[in-house]
Amino acid sequence: MSPQRRDQTAEIEKALAKALEETDIAVGQRDRLFAVLDELRQGVLVVDVDGRELYRNPAAERYREARHSDAVVAAGLDALVARALNGERCEKELQVFGPPRAVVHLSAVPIGDAERPLGVAAFVSDVSEMHRIESVRRDFVANVSHELKTPIGALEVLAETLVAEDDPAITRPLAERIVKEAERLARIVDDLLDLSIIETQEAPSRAPVPLEVLVDDAVDQLRPAAAASGINLQVHPGVTGALVSCERRQVVSALANLIDNAVKYSEQGSPVTVSTALLDGEVEVSVRDAGIGIPSRDLERIFERFYRVDQARSRDTGGTGLGLSIVRHVARAHGGDITVESVEGQGSTFRFVLPLEPESAALRSTQQENV
Repeated sequence: MSPQRRDQTAEIEKALAKALEETDIAVGQRDRLFAVLDELRQGVLVVDVDGRELYRNPAAERYREARHSDAVVAAGLDALVARALNGERCEKELQVFGPPRAVVHLSAVPIGDAERPLGVAAFVSDVSEMHRIESVRRDFVANVSHELKTPIGALEVLAETLVAEDDPAITRPLAERIVKEAERLARIVDDLLDLSIIETQEAPSRAPVPLEVLVDDAVDQLRPAAAASGINLQVHPGVTGALVSCERRQVVSALANLIDNAVKYSEQGSPVTVSTALLDGEVEVSVRDAGIGIPSRDLERIFERFYRVDQARSRDTGGTGLGLSIVRHVARAHGGDITVESVEGQGSTFRFVLPLEPESAALRSTQQENV
């Protein structure tokens, strides 16, 4: 072989080795990219310029040969891919009626440019939770606006009337009404702040607190109001020595909300009973009243923000419609729950349940042996 021929062969081998090296690098980069795309919760589909599938990540696999509601999504995705193959960037949102119900966002974009088109990338995103949060936010803003507008409007009217009056016999009741409306407005703001703190606090700071201390603190807050309303507020401590790991202020506030609710919706002279019980690894504080009760149709909704069974009665009692929502958030933030049993016209029983502190295990065993 001539020296010239050998040099040419060497150059070719060198170029081939470089090409192979670059190919290996490109394949490695491609594999890393696909590994990342495989982990996405968003469905990803890539097709070439002829519409042939090049890649589909696991999240998009459910739409291959799909049935039922997934078939609707698959058809929508195919339609967007066809439009994107003609150079159009497009997107669409689908309401899928399930089961389960969902809101799905579809999009498709051309890859490359007009001179060198490479294909289309399409994406499928489940935006159901985002829509739910947005709906809750809109409802919350609307409800807050409505709830604040009522006392603010009353204050404006009362103040205007007060300015125009000189008779003390008229101005004094007007001033008293202004004080009551201002107090109502302050309660709404306080409840909103409490609810905001509880909802945004991922894990409240906790310390072991005796259950009877939590109950006594809550009852002491409401004794004056109960006495003023002629309500017989009774405490039946069925558990002593039990410890609850909690943020003390929040739990006391939740229990006080339950007792306040029972007092407000009870007739004069009727009893409100607060009792405690030991369950399997949990403690239960029940608040029972013999008041007006709750219609069965409303039982599932009373823990929603601003939901009130009787709007007129709530205005009379000064309720903000946030108390029970705060109670539910406190219970769940502490790993517990809140339930209600009620018969209209006969009264209600709210059961506030929290996990028992591990240090109380000996107490639990002792009490169970004595049963």
